[in-house]
Amino acid sequence: MRVRLEQPSQRGPRIDLLQWPLIGPFLRWRHSRTAIQLILLLGAALVVVDGLFAASLDPTTFTTVAVWTHYRGLLVIGLLAVGNLFCAGCPFVLTRDFGRRFLPPRLTLPRWLRTKWVGIVLFGVVLFCYERFGLWALPRATAYLVLAYFGSALVVDLAFSGASFCKYVCPIGQFNFVASTMSPFELRIKETATCHNCRTVDCIKGNDLQRGCELRLFLPSKVGNMDCTLCLDCVHACPHDNIALASRVPGAELADPRRRSGIGRFARRPDIAALVVVFVCGGLVNAYAMTQPMTGGALAAVFILGLVVAPAVLLGLAAMGRMQTAVNFSYALVPFGFGLWIAHYLFHFLTGVFTIVPVTQRAAMDLLGTPLLGQPLLRLTGMRPGQVYPIEIGVIVLGAIGSLASAFQIADRDYPRRAALAVIPWSVLIIGLTAAALWIMSQPMQMTVGYLG
Repeated sequence: MRVRLEQPSQRGPRIDLLQWPLIGPFLRWRHSRTAIQLILLLGAALVVVDGLFAASLDPTTFTTVAVWTHYRGLLVIGLLAVGNLFCAGCPFVLTRDFGRRFLPPRLTLPRWLRTKWVGIVLFGVVLFCYERFGLWALPRATAYLVLAYFGSALVVDLAFSGASFCKYVCPIGQFNFVASTMSPFELRIKETATCHNCRTVDCIKGNDLQRGCELRLFLPSKVGNMDCTLCLDCVHACPHDNIALASRVPGAELADPRRRSGIGRFARRPDIAALVVVFVCGGLVNAYAMTQPMTGGALAAVFILGLVVAPAVLLGLAAMGRMQTAVNFSYALVPFGFGLWIAHYLFHFLTGVFTIVPVTQRAAMDLLGTPLLGQPLLRLTGMRPGQVYPIEIGVIVLGAIGSLASAFQIADRDYPRRAALAVIPWSVLIIGLTAAALWIMSQPMQMTVGYLG
């Protein structure tokens, strides 16, 4: 069997993390992912145990601080620095793999469910519940949410083969897929000739020692990071060492018109375009909801307006009522949206970065009944909001510049003779969204955790 290549020939990567000292050998080790998953599984177990035994309302427990301050902050830092690191180390997949040893899946997910619509709805529900119930102050509810993730992954993936939960259901995964289009590294082949002569295609089929890609991303025709969990299964399965974790221009894939393995063409995926819109507008709504307390009814109205009504109106106006144009240009909003999420999550992370120390000390005292880790250092917090604000402004503006560049690339691709004219309404939209984001970030924001004493 010869591999048919849909990508143009490409030379080896300028930077390949798999070839770096220390990092490369570890990542190429077949059990590297399991090692990371075990660490995160231990962290998840501590979160659940502490949350279940903590008070029903307390924003300063190990559970609430670890999940809503540090996990989210490290999530966007990992995406910005490398790629989809937290999907790579996802503990939900580890427990699912263990369960499949005793109950292997026998079904294939129906074709009509192989879209992002379920994930989009769940993503919106999680954002709403976070604000409606103040999950950042509810350790028990947070623990139950973590358990719900584990249970959902088991139920879906013990019934259906492949990575159905990751690709189509998991809200965190959908967030990571969109954000990873802005990451500086991607898995791709080194030499097309090697894949052309390959007769086993282990990268997707797997072999006796290693499974292939469960996301159905065939490396020779893979474009970018969308739907890639960075699990490295393809790297471990490839018998030719022809896969690199290679550097690239962040966001370049957003205007790429090529057909993508396991995805198709972005222009023909309105569900992925809708996911992008919810990703961007969800960032605005989530940040706005943190600026002031709102009642349940008002919050529901804000979410409906912010995630459904306003996007439909604004994109419809920018696209002049043409659905395909709205789909094509919606991908240009990703850099701005990612910048907004970085600004929001870094605010909470940097203002509470050191609080993980006293909450861990407190958790040890509560669970063990003894100050094994010492008395809680209650005054440890982090940077002050005023010190973080310039960083927030900077990443939002950089994201907006990236969106303007992406919009022009898409306009130049679709309307080469009048790109400057075609990009105007989208530039206005991006600048307007940026102004809204800057205004929101200038408002006093609720602190998920502050001084503990």
